[in-house]
Amino acid sequence: MAGETVITVIGNLTSDPELRFTPSGSAVANFTIASTPSVFDRQSNSFKDGETLFLRASVWKEAAENCAETLTKGVRVIAQGRLKSRSYETKEGEKRTVMELEVDEIGPSLRYASAKVTRTQRSGNGGNGGNGGFGGNAGASDGSWTPDAGNSGWGGGNSGGGWGNTAAAAGGAEPPF
Repeated sequence: MAGETVITVIGNLTSDPELRFTPSGSAVANFTIASTPSVFDRQSNSFKDGETLFLRASVWKEAAENCAETLTKGVRVIAQGRLKSRSYETKEGEKRTVMELEVDEIGPSLRYASAKVTRTQRSGNGGNGGNGGFGGNAGASDGSWTPDAGNSGWGGGNSGGGWGNTAAAAGGAEPPF
């Protein structure tokens, strides 16, 4: 990724993400993020809305499916990705260039809202593998996650992959992040 312009944008979705699939089966979600800065007005001694930036964005593969299932119009998001320029020609023959965000990471902003995070279990995903990963050897027997349940924690673990929390491996709750 050397030489690419990586940016973080915080704003609201202008519509629900539009999920599509390429002919090869890869998922892609497209959406627009509206980001309005607050500008301090010295004359009125208060903050006012500045000019809104509308940025088209796309996210691919499993993240696209998660985005389409989770995010809706109006939700405030934090998106990080690579800024790309794309040139095209209109039907009238005019040449145009647009800037778009190819999203690497996206999630809801928790500044004015709360969210319940659910880790997805999709086929073909190997987890963290081996003795690494997050968590320890045990979890609460009721499936809930607590930092001191059994031998859990954030390091090591002998679960053979995934989070390293046997409660989570048995279908219980995941760590809260």
